[in-house]
Amino acid sequence: MRKSLTLLIFSLAVLILWSVSVFAASPQETIQTQVNRALEVLRDPALKGESAKETKEKKIWTIIDGVFDYTELSKRTLAQHWKQFAPDQQEEFTRLFGKLLGGVYIDRIMAYKDEKVVFGKVISLSDKTAEVQSEVLRSSKSIPIHYKMILGNGEWKVYDVEIEGVSLVQNYRSQFREILTNKPPEHLLKMLRQKTHK
Repeated sequence: MRKSLTLLIFSLAVLILWSVSVFAASPQETIQTQVNRALEVLRDPALKGESAKETKEKKIWTIIDGVFDYTELSKRTLAQHWKQFAPDQQEEFTRLFGKLLGGVYIDRIMAYKDEKVVFGKVISLSDKTAEVQSEVLRSSKSIPIHYKMILGNGEWKVYDVEIEGVSLVQNYRSQFREILTNKPPEHLLKMLRQKTHK
């Protein structure tokens, strides 16, 4: 009886996991949907002008928060230094770093001037990670933007963005590594508090 119950529970768990993987949107569908949502906000005639800037930014923030995995971003950026942070410091770093990255990303998006975004190939990096390639087409040049995504809880989320060959994670990792080599985690947190408080 106990073996039968164990087998039933195991079978249900496998079925649930299989269902999640089958019905989860693909990495490209996920990021393309969110990028298109952001473009709709930017193109909305009701949100033109300086008076609508704050409303527009809030709408974009909601989209960014829904598609970025800030915890994964934070772990990958701090790399081996992640374990030097106490749990409450990890939580604060994740929140502050997410705010900082979101600000960088939102600045780039808000500079959008009716360029066209085209999605290219998807490269599978592992069972649960993938890279979705895209480019922003401008009259003078195209800007490649590659999204690295991870599958968790049935959803694909972004854990790194590479813009014109520059990875956000690697860029900040090198900066933070230099700080954390000589300074404690609290020093970096203080710097992030100051940067995100502006």
